Amino acid sequence: MRLTRAALAVAAGALAPALLLSTPSFAVGAAASPVTASAATAAGTDADSPYDSMSEEDLRIAIFRILADPATGTAVQREAQKALDGTAEDMRYFLETGRWIAQDEDNSVAIFKILADPATGKAVRQEAQKALAGTAEDRSYFLATGRRLAQAEDDRVAVFKILARPGISDALRAAAEKAVDGTPEELRYFVEVGQYEVDG
Repeated sequence: MRLTRAALAVAAGALAPALLLSTPSFAVGAAASPVTASAATAAGTDADSPYDSMSEEDLRIAIFRILADPATGTAVQREAQKALDGTAEDMRYFLETGRWIAQDEDNSVAIFKILADPATGKAVRQEAQKALAGTAEDRSYFLATGRRLAQAEDDRVAVFKILARPGISDALRAAAEKAVDGTPEELRYFVEVGQYEVDG
């Protein structure tokens, strides 16, 4: 049974994940990136939905654009294809609401992949579990921002362990201290690459 437009608007407002880019060094393999949309845009009410006035052809083009995006995840692709095989109303439902529900599914899969990685640190693991137990917005925030910040916490711990090593060289100590005061990306680079360049 099809939900009413009002119910769809409420569901979309609750489930629309916020988009943002994911820093390349923190990418989750082939997992989809979180997609952005405000609750108002995703909900698509009678008054402000851009899809209500679209022709069937325009709706198809909008969905094909989503499918053409390499960041589009498996669940969104699946639901997009179902919408294309359906009616104009099915396509409108997908663009206004179904897309965001599917995006949350893709985001959840991406977080499970992070948790399944044995290299995932304590802080990232803790924040990932919180995101899975939270809302769609929590999961989107984790992938867009929270993971990066938690990874920096794990990397900072790793750098302090390097500094605590007996007999650490002056060059490595200086590089480690500089990394601790740097950005999350600088910390990540030092832990993954920089420390070995100094020792070499």
